[in-house]
Amino acid sequence: MADGITRREFLKGTGAVITGAAVLDTTLSAAEGRSGAAGNETAAGSGAREILLDVNGARRAAAVEPQMTLAEVLRGPLDLTGTKIGCDRGACSACTVWIDGAPVLSCMTLAIDVGERKIVTIEGLARGEALHSVQSAFIAHDAIQCGFCTPGLVMSCAALLETNPNPSRDEVKAAIAGHLCRCGTVPHVLDAVLDAAKAKKG
Repeated sequence: MADGITRREFLKGTGAVITGAAVLDTTLSAAEGRSGAAGNETAAGSGAREILLDVNGARRAAAVEPQMTLAEVLRGPLDLTGTKIGCDRGACSACTVWIDGAPVLSCMTLAIDVGERKIVTIEGLARGEALHSVQSAFIAHDAIQCGFCTPGLVMSCAALLETNPNPSRDEVKAAIAGHLCRCGTVPHVLDAVLDAAKAKKG
């Protein structure tokens, strides 16, 4: 052959290249197999685990996936369906509950992050058969309509009266600014909260 390379040498060189490629391919496949196995072990280790939540004054156990939101756990394993999931992305505030007395969006809160903090939902706002003053005022002022956004609104309004027992109309507006009400009952909500504030003072 040209350049002084014999046919035997050419075939021997080609065979070495082919053999090397085959060994490399086998090595890569084995490495990918090990990587896949490790990935499966990680996935298998990220399943549901049991957590304890302090909800409405009681310790409640629930098996939750790491990605489950507090809203999903409340409505699912704990069967507290008063908390509504509207947009599920923190834009409508229908899912508002209290954590340590502060209103939070439960659809944006991971259940496993709550820890020992105290959760209050709309079911825990009343005292036995006695409704919270905001709940009673919502009924009296017809601030409910379809009712889907109502639990979140009530929770935010009740939280406002806890920290500001005599709010102005503008302060009530600010407290519910993140809530979407498709029925247009905001004027009734404002009247209800101001009336509830008077009731609490009385």
